[in-house]
Amino acid sequence: MDTKQVANRLVELCRLGENLQAINELYDQDVVSKEISGYLNEMVSGKDSVIKKNQEWFTTVEEFHGSEISDPIIAENHFTLSMKMDCTFKGQGRMQVEELCVYKVDNGKIKEEQFFYSMPPQ
Repeated sequence: MDTKQVANRLVELCRLGENLQAINELYDQDVVSKEISGYLNEMVSGKDSVIKKNQEWFTTVEEFHGSEISDPIIAENHFTLSMKMDCTFKGQGRMQVEELCVYKVDNGKIKEEQFFYSMPPQ
């Protein structure tokens, strides 16, 4: 798959709530995932670690109220999209989170992902 196909498939699966399927299908075995500075899993490497990080994040969510995922913007082997989530987090209450996601594709697989967002005040 080229970058556009990978990007469109990622958006399709995430809009269906199939985030773990997206990782299994589209991510390179040696993928690197970066969060904002100070986040618990600020940087992890390897598909298994990215899956674990996602599973851990989902356990913090008490209820999903909605989400939006933009169409991708593609530049050669990179693409970006924005995500908005309205969630109630366990012990933290309801929050709206908006993030910018940047991905690098190499040989038809996502090789790097990085997320930019601000944490709401607690």
